[in-house]
Amino acid sequence: MKRTLYTEDHEAFRATVRTFLEKEVLPHYEQWEKDGIVSREAWLAAGRQGLLGLAVEEEHGGGGNPDFRYASVLAEEFTKAAAPGLALGLHNDIIGPYLTKLATDEQRRRWLPGFCSGEIVTAIAMTEPGAGSDLQGISTTAEDHGDHWVLNGSKTFISNGILADLVIVVARTTPEGGAHGLSLLVVERGMEGFERGRNLDKIGQKSQDTAELFFKDVRVPKENLLGELNGAFVHLMTNLAQERLAIAVAGIAGAEHLLELTTRYVKEREAFGRPLAKLQHVRFEIAEMATECAVTRAFVDRCIAEHADPTGLGLDPVNASMAKWWATELQKRVADRCLQLHGGYGYMSEFPVARAFTDGRIQTIYGGTTEIMKEIIGRSLLG
Repeated sequence: MKRTLYTEDHEAFRATVRTFLEKEVLPHYEQWEKDGIVSREAWLAAGRQGLLGLAVEEEHGGGGNPDFRYASVLAEEFTKAAAPGLALGLHNDIIGPYLTKLATDEQRRRWLPGFCSGEIVTAIAMTEPGAGSDLQGISTTAEDHGDHWVLNGSKTFISNGILADLVIVVARTTPEGGAHGLSLLVVERGMEGFERGRNLDKIGQKSQDTAELFFKDVRVPKENLLGELNGAFVHLMTNLAQERLAIAVAGIAGAEHLLELTTRYVKEREAFGRPLAKLQHVRFEIAEMATECAVTRAFVDRCIAEHADPTGLGLDPVNASMAKWWATELQKRVADRCLQLHGGYGYMSEFPVARAFTDGRIQTIYGGTTEIMKEIIGRSLLG
């Protein structure tokens, strides 16, 4: 079915993204995978190309366009290129809204120009060794010391953790407040007591630096409080719908790309004297995956359109949860089935299907696990 989501301007932007990938990303990607981190120059190149801060006001160096469809084009093309290591989506779609919606005028002047140029790489630090999806379990604390906070604790599985110059830290500012006693504090590179641990060794997305972060008596100026004091829970819940939609966009794009690769492969690969595509089982596998992708694409595109509608309120959190769990679980199933259809070649690292299998596995976990998504949906229906 023909997609009607994008205009000519969006497709022109898609061409720009593809050119950027061909020139600035793909020639270096294998080295980044070996290094376990992308180069700073790639972030600066993305800034020069106008791929950072798409929704940030022009006065601060951004694109000045909040239309989420541009972000979805970026996510689709990076997914198809199998290049998740350069985490522009994390920077733009997940962290960006915290800065554009919550930052004071002074904070915006201080941080947004570098955010858009690539000179400031960002991260958000929520997960702890003992607390993932359950915000009430967060134990990192920030004590009020007059003109500053004293931050103590640790975080783990933090994407961009090694490269990040600016980290939004979720910390407990009111001990008895439970999930509603949390605040967002911005920790900047070079603050005394802020240390980075290991660049964690993952099974996929090797070039995307994911780290442990440690905070020991870090003095965070009061001017680095982001949003309302003790308001982190509301701020986090407000932004999660876009985060989950962005993950869903990558999920369906990944599934579609794998289906395309595998369809070509089974037409060319022969077994028992004829192409695999002539075997009924293979045709049924392709038919099932194509149908599931088509149905999922229709729903995700509807979610994108709703979230991009300037006259609306954005995507409903429940629909975002539906899109996230369904698209990422589909991506996982398709990756497994496509690898199987590739046979032994699918298990070889140099084949795209093998990398997609490991790179995409995290999709059902970060941004809220599939189980959490189902719980959100179930509560909305059953109370």
